[in-house]
Amino acid sequence: MKSFQLANESCPNKFILPESKRPNLSEVESLDSIPIIDLSYCHDSSPLSLEVVHKISKACEEFGFFQIVNHGVPQQVCYKMMKAITDFYELPSEERESLYSTDHTKSVRLFNYYLKVEGGEKVKCWSECFAHPWYPNDDFISFLPEQIRTQYMEAFSEYAKEIGSLGSRLLGLISIGLGLEEDCLLKKLGEQPRQRAQSNFYPPCPDPELTMGLTEHTDLNALTVLLQSQVSGLQVNKNGKWISVPFIPNAFVINLADQIQVLSNGRYKSVFHRVVTNNLNQRLSMAMFFGPNPNMIIGPIQELIDEEHPPKYRKYCFSEFLKEFFNQEGTRTMLKEAFEISHDNK
Repeated sequence: MKSFQLANESCPNKFILPESKRPNLSEVESLDSIPIIDLSYCHDSSPLSLEVVHKISKACEEFGFFQIVNHGVPQQVCYKMMKAITDFYELPSEERESLYSTDHTKSVRLFNYYLKVEGGEKVKCWSECFAHPWYPNDDFISFLPEQIRTQYMEAFSEYAKEIGSLGSRLLGLISIGLGLEEDCLLKKLGEQPRQRAQSNFYPPCPDPELTMGLTEHTDLNALTVLLQSQVSGLQVNKNGKWISVPFIPNAFVINLADQIQVLSNGRYKSVFHRVVTNNLNQRLSMAMFFGPNPNMIIGPIQELIDEEHPPKYRKYCFSEFLKEFFNQEGTRTMLKEAFEISHDNK
């Protein structure tokens, strides 16, 4: 298990990216950012707000990202989750050692992302990630270090329940924005959808210009709900430019993933995003991923296809998409493109 260098030391070679892959932080847009949407009128007990649906739909078309406030998840639930994550990463590295694995078939593991560069070398990202399932019947408590088990499981069980409800509500609003039945996207994920949790830890970095917390990528599932600490670092690519996503108290960052771009036949966007580092403060985040059951067939929704909008993607089993994802691991993933239909000769 690697250990990060202190901020007053140099950045080790295994983290230094080729010049073309470095973040160029001076070129990041700070005046523009993703939309912020107030969900006050979209709680389960509230009538549907068409204005909110319109704002979400516009954000899905133009950015693929937005932040939500007044979302109904109690602040204390989020605080307890971030505290549990913080305590986990503050454990001595040797106490987390047993969780570390490069085997992506393991449902519970601590790992590092990397980028494959010329010559096949793997350059590590300046981060640690802890991934596990969130199904109630997946008992991963035995994998956790004993001193944080109870606290982590109590915090996560409460948090997962809240985010499950929020995610379902968001998928409903996104469905309506596409002109579909409210439960359409939720049904497309199937019974027992692939739901994963992943916390991310970004220590202070001695030279943020040389490395990345996470290199540019799109998310492979359908929807991501992200809780981030007070330190910003997430950036979204819009029209070829990187824009920062600021920290907003009591907000979630929502981003569309590849399956919604495919299901919407390209109307809604799953866009490149990345995480940069800083040399002063650590950053933490908790991502909850909503994805289809691996056995579900995914493709453009029939109601969104017509003569003017022919299908942009072929149908596939989601397990095939997952296989392609792991085949492309460590590269600038172009996952959706592997399933595109060419209309050049038609």
